[in-house]
Amino acid sequence: MPTKKGSRLRAKGKGRVVITGAAGFLGSHLAETLLDMGYSVVGVDNLATGDLANIAHLRKRDFTFLKQNVSDHIKVPGRVDYVLHWASPASPIDYDKLKIPTLKVGSLGTHNALGLAKAKGAAFVLASTSEVYGDPPAEHHPQKETYWGNVNPIGPRSVYDEAKRFAEAITFAYHREHKIDTKIVRIFNTYGPRMRINDGRAVPAFASQALRNKDVTLFGDGTQTRSFTYVSDLVDGIIKLMLSKEHGPINIGNPDGEMTMKAIAELIIKMTGSKSKIVYRPLPGDDPKQRKPDITLARTLLGWEPKVPLEEGLVTTLEYFKTKVR
Repeated sequence: MPTKKGSRLRAKGKGRVVITGAAGFLGSHLAETLLDMGYSVVGVDNLATGDLANIAHLRKRDFTFLKQNVSDHIKVPGRVDYVLHWASPASPIDYDKLKIPTLKVGSLGTHNALGLAKAKGAAFVLASTSEVYGDPPAEHHPQKETYWGNVNPIGPRSVYDEAKRFAEAITFAYHREHKIDTKIVRIFNTYGPRMRINDGRAVPAFASQALRNKDVTLFGDGTQTRSFTYVSDLVDGIIKLMLSKEHGPINIGNPDGEMTMKAIAELIIKMTGSKSKIVYRPLPGDDPKQRKPDITLARTLLGWEPKVPLEEGLVTTLEYFKTKVR
């Protein structure tokens, strides 16, 4: 017997969750964890950067996959209790190749995902990013949610940065105008199994080069910093926000995981036993010099903080990458 639109009654398990970008690195981990918790999951992806191999092990569970481009439409029959919008290219290499699709999925895709949540009476969770802070000055380090950012609106990273900033704006507009239960998570650099080894982000890039004993490429002088969060910690924070009464934005990241690019490269070379040498290349335009979250809100409002030390997470991640190196 169907439930009324917007009903929070659970016909099966804990509820039904739609995840856009479900075949990607983060989306697939979210889907797996929610299934483990007893939720029914519908994964939506156009496979522009996602990989069916990431969700192959979920197909015999309470998981449905729909191949759709969410920038065009999202059609999900039946009740939906949560919409998690994770669809987007997320690495500089990807969004440089997919400039217009990146802007579309942050704008049209977010609009469509919010429309689905509105039609179904579902809660909505947006995957935003620390990139909304741009290149923060020293007085805004670590970054708090109250910092409005220093973003170049027409720079090489703008297709991603500004798409996410628009996504946050339309999410709050739907919350205010349509009373949708919306939540925004600002994700800091995350690593773990199922990252594409050739996606250009620091950990997979350094790992792929080190595992092949090739030169490890650093851009700039290697002193720029990032804060690295293991994927299981991130997923835990996202789900805590999803189930909370908070709306965000809330930073989810590891303030203790801040390292220079040179330090993380040297650590990966050491952990892989590689013969690689570090080489330097010019820094791309608008590359942030420092990135570290202030997680006071996550600690106080969600009772969340990261648990996995960097080297512990890297052991599992590097074992995964070893299976992908040819």
